Amino acid sequence: MLFYLQLREMISPELVASQLSPRFQSKTCSLNAIFITHCKNIALYNQRHYSVNACLIPVCSLYGTAVITVEGVGNAKTRIHPVQERIAKSHGSQCGFCTPGMVMSIYALLRNQVEPTSDQIMEALAGNLCRCTGYRPIIDGCKTFCKEPFCCQSKKNAGCFLDQEDHLSLLFSAEEFQPLDPTQELIFPPELIKIAENQTVQTLTFHGERTTWISPVNLQELLKLKARYPKAPLVVGNTCVGVEMKFKGAFYPLLISPTRILDLHVVEHTKDGGACFLSILQICRHQTWPHPQKRIMRMCNIISRSSTSDIIPCLAAGNCILNVASQGRLRQIPLRHLFADGLGKNSLEPEEVLVSVQIPHSRKGEFVSGFRQATRRENALPIANAGMRVLFEDGCDIIRDLSIFYGGIGPTTVAATQTCQKLIGRLWDEQMLNEACRAVIKEILPSSVQGDKVDYKRTLLVSFIFKFYLEVLHSLKTMVIFCLVHLQGFCVLQLYVSRLIHTLFEPAQLAQDPVGHAVMHQAGIKHATGEAIYCDDIRAMDEELFLALVTSSRAHAKIVSIDASEALKMSGVVDIISVQDVPATNEFYNYDVPDIVTCVGQVVCAVVADSDVHAKQATAKVKIEYEPQEPVILTIEEAIQHNSFFEPKRKLEQGNVDEAFKAVDHILEGEFHIGGQSHFYMETQSVLVVPKGEDKEMDVYTSTQHPAYVQEMVASCLGIPDNRIMCHVKRIGGAFGGKLQKTSLLACIAAVAANKTGHAVRCILDRGTDMLTTGGRHPFFGKYKVSGRIKIMLLKMDNAYKVPNIRCHAHVCKTNLPSNTAFRGFGFPQGGLFTEVWMTRIAARCGLLPTQIRELNMYKENERTPYKQELKPENLLRCWNKCMEKSAYHTRRAAVEEFNKQNYWKKKGLAIIPMKFPVGFVTRFLSQAAALVHLYTDGSVLLTYGGVEMGQGLHTKMIQIASRELQMPMSNIHFCETSTTTVPNACGSVGSMGTDVNGMAVKDACQTLLKRLEPIISQNPKGTWKEWAKDAFEQSINLSVTGYFRGYEANMDWEKGEGHPFEYFIYGAACTEVEIDCLTGDHKNIKTDIVMDIGRSINPAVDIGQIEGAFVQGIGLYTMEELKFSPEGVLCTRGPDQYKIPAVCDIPEHFSVSLLTSSQQTTAIYSSKGLGESALFLGCSVFFAIWDAVAAVRKERGLSADFKLNSPLTSERIRMACTDQFTAMVNILAPVKICHFGSIMLGECL
Repeated sequence: MLFYLQLREMISPELVASQLSPRFQSKTCSLNAIFITHCKNIALYNQRHYSVNACLIPVCSLYGTAVITVEGVGNAKTRIHPVQERIAKSHGSQCGFCTPGMVMSIYALLRNQVEPTSDQIMEALAGNLCRCTGYRPIIDGCKTFCKEPFCCQSKKNAGCFLDQEDHLSLLFSAEEFQPLDPTQELIFPPELIKIAENQTVQTLTFHGERTTWISPVNLQELLKLKARYPKAPLVVGNTCVGVEMKFKGAFYPLLISPTRILDLHVVEHTKDGGACFLSILQICRHQTWPHPQKRIMRMCNIISRSSTSDIIPCLAAGNCILNVASQGRLRQIPLRHLFADGLGKNSLEPEEVLVSVQIPHSRKGEFVSGFRQATRRENALPIANAGMRVLFEDGCDIIRDLSIFYGGIGPTTVAATQTCQKLIGRLWDEQMLNEACRAVIKEILPSSVQGDKVDYKRTLLVSFIFKFYLEVLHSLKTMVIFCLVHLQGFCVLQLYVSRLIHTLFEPAQLAQDPVGHAVMHQAGIKHATGEAIYCDDIRAMDEELFLALVTSSRAHAKIVSIDASEALKMSGVVDIISVQDVPATNEFYNYDVPDIVTCVGQVVCAVVADSDVHAKQATAKVKIEYEPQEPVILTIEEAIQHNSFFEPKRKLEQGNVDEAFKAVDHILEGEFHIGGQSHFYMETQSVLVVPKGEDKEMDVYTSTQHPAYVQEMVASCLGIPDNRIMCHVKRIGGAFGGKLQKTSLLACIAAVAANKTGHAVRCILDRGTDMLTTGGRHPFFGKYKVSGRIKIMLLKMDNAYKVPNIRCHAHVCKTNLPSNTAFRGFGFPQGGLFTEVWMTRIAARCGLLPTQIRELNMYKENERTPYKQELKPENLLRCWNKCMEKSAYHTRRAAVEEFNKQNYWKKKGLAIIPMKFPVGFVTRFLSQAAALVHLYTDGSVLLTYGGVEMGQGLHTKMIQIASRELQMPMSNIHFCETSTTTVPNACGSVGSMGTDVNGMAVKDACQTLLKRLEPIISQNPKGTWKEWAKDAFEQSINLSVTGYFRGYEANMDWEKGEGHPFEYFIYGAACTEVEIDCLTGDHKNIKTDIVMDIGRSINPAVDIGQIEGAFVQGIGLYTMEELKFSPEGVLCTRGPDQYKIPAVCDIPEHFSVSLLTSSQQTTAIYSSKGLGESALFLGCSVFFAIWDAVAAVRKERGLSADFKLNSPLTSERIRMACTDQFTAMVNILAPVKICHFGSIMLGECL
């Protein structure tokens, strides 16, 4: 095995271990995708190119292959590859942590398809996740490789949609990209050719520390091994065994890999295709693991008999045959027999191997289909799936044979045998359909269902049957007139490439002035080549140790004892770190666990070992004895019941609410839940603490938004002055508020370990531990009472509306779940959604469109906020009117209504939402900033300030500002790192104010430097910076300057309920159109138009990227990201397998962002506005577009237009709100009482 790390350079695997470290550790992320070339046949030089996840692929399985990492594709030192260049220059990288995976996915596609289609681009990216960009710029850059035009691929219209825009500004020029030359790609290494020639000759055996790996070369040898070691699992794609070993603690002393047996890689094609085979192809696109699927033998899913397999129900329904072999024995097993008796007595024997799957031909009058529904349409495990087959008697629609199989319902695939037997001989008509639905519910759910979403799964069972019924009717060409509106019921929502992108913004400044230009992210190329250094990329120190956390498994309990004796005996374990090892106390955070634990995931102690693997293995051996405590509070409702709140309790009141309510005739009351959200930054919490050996000094390298806070906490817990702790941050891989304070806890524990052992200590949390311990966005529960033209109400946020009479009470609930923390928008996304909910309900109650109610109550000139702050809403109204015009709202409203009349099972919805987002802090000192600028004698500048780069383009903007002020090329200015040694006492990079405050400090420093150099420059006005710097140095002029910004004036008197807490407001509006599948609750985002007032943009590419990324993150918050806790308080949704953030399939097909022109505000740097957070709230336009579609469903079925939906508006909530005969059927049949983990929420506000 050889690794390409640099172009034309090959090194041994030992030297790249850190580059292949499992950053994400999941089969569903593709964050660490690598490229593999395998030479199958030297004579024919038959090569296979594919990408896999480095965190899952066993290194032993790579024998004889060429592995190319992102560094090997191209690098900044020699030559960057066109893929890397285009992703970077199309602004497809923000924090950069996911960019290498994106590069490798597209690189693998281009090695197999030089001129791919846009659909192939989307398919290649389906397994990749990004939390920053919103995917649009990544797709744009990759689509430049497509041979067809990327703007009008639907080919439905003769004209180009781009021509319909009054002004279009492109953020990059495709003509500047270097061409893709396939002849310059890396060849298969000659060193591996001899290995490839012997691939099928010699059995491979690798002996590890605990496990032996054997890879036979023929079937006979494999059967001998299974006979000798019947309990040894077969490993192909490693998606089952690998996950069990990594996350579930499973251990196998022997692993057998059949991947080198050519007989098991054969697909025999027949002349006639089969309906079953076509169904499998269709369903495979939506599989859970797009990258591993390139390598997995599909039969592995059959062997594991996973309930979530999408293939098994199709194969079982299609009467597929399993060809099974053992030593001296061959037999055939109909796949359906494996599930005929529940868990299956017809299982394979331990020594048997599945050799092949025989898919029979379809017969005349036979139809096979597969169905699935998941949290996310692609790259997600199914909530439920099904495979169905019907065979009719010759020449009629009488059922001769019927098969129905379901997955996702119980521990294994379930066969509806009794139902199928009852229906044989019946006509394929509505009476049969009704009987089938009722029989399936009675047969399947009472005995099989486990887990949550019970009613939803029951509804999916019958919805799938109905879809199959319609599909067969359509195939039989017997759709009668009354069924025409049902025609689309069996069709899945099609995925299209997000292609029509329009970005409007102010014309740029002069060419020599970088401010206002779409400048590429300062580290974009380094992101794309993998050369950007993150915390875990820092090279290992001498005798470095690794730390792993031991966390509480109880939500509320007293720790009776901690026994770490077994852990200390394990190989490589150095020590156990506990509260007794803390030299001092910590006044900021109760990290040193007392006798009482208050949540699952609270840190109890930590293990220090010589490797990350040894440390994590030892944590399982630490035994903790608990004594249960009462009460255990897990929900907002329980906190209210126990009066469990933090102080102080805030209130805000304006006008006379009680008197105003007496004067109105109609009052609307209700309550609303908003679920929490995980930050899900790509880089997990990370820290490296290095003792310096004297004066108790320590270097702390960490992924934090607030280095000064880390410094203060570490110094406090060690009992030393702050000046002994040096905190360094180069960049972090996403944060969104989650690394503001939570990182400090990890840094303190690592610092205590480093102080005790005297060695450098590294701790990189895995995804599950990160999500378990760090919290997220605060869930919300609110009650409201409103009336008329909104004159009075009880609420939290006003958003864009003037409310003369208001009373608001806010309570922070104390629960036994992990404490939540800052998150992008910090309360506004919850409060704003709350406001829009009752706006929507008022419109329904009054029989009006929500737009009419919103316009009626929107802020007007000379009106003040509830806290008496002055407001200039001109640009709010401009954004609203521009969005109405740009989206063609009224025309599309009519089109949506017409579509809904023509379709019974598919509905469209349209919603437009305004926004008034406040920027600023309640106190002035939180917005102060400082900068340090060094001018060297060669004329180069080193820029330093207190802000942290986390993907928001802060460093890029600061260099643009310095370039303008100094009138110096950006290439002459460098930023090294954020450090407490250069800028002390810096405030955290939060609240959308990083550019505002740090920009002012940088501007001040640059102006001070110019003032010092003024005499020098005036004497040589045509000189160069090198000449000016040298002359100034020779005249003893100080070339190091500091800049400072005191912060914005801010105040808030909570007793009087008035003040000036915010410096300014960001205005915007978003219009979104969606389509929902009423039978499954699935939805797709058709089009979104966003108009934002952000002042004068410093960098339109960065700003538009922030808007798009925040909007897509908002889609996740409001429609799909759902945190679930068990009744014991354990977070069940840990990692990308269980917790689904938006993927490339979830963004709008048409995504338009416009920046309001001729907009300025005078207080921030260069009349710009900070916008990193605001657009997240506009993601609720998707929520209300779905609400609108559900309202259309209910109206058509004679139900009330005034109804309630909670957030996130998942497929379950959508489906169950679309009441029909199937949901009624589920409600009539008494549901089984089951432990239900869903809809449990922790709240911080009431």
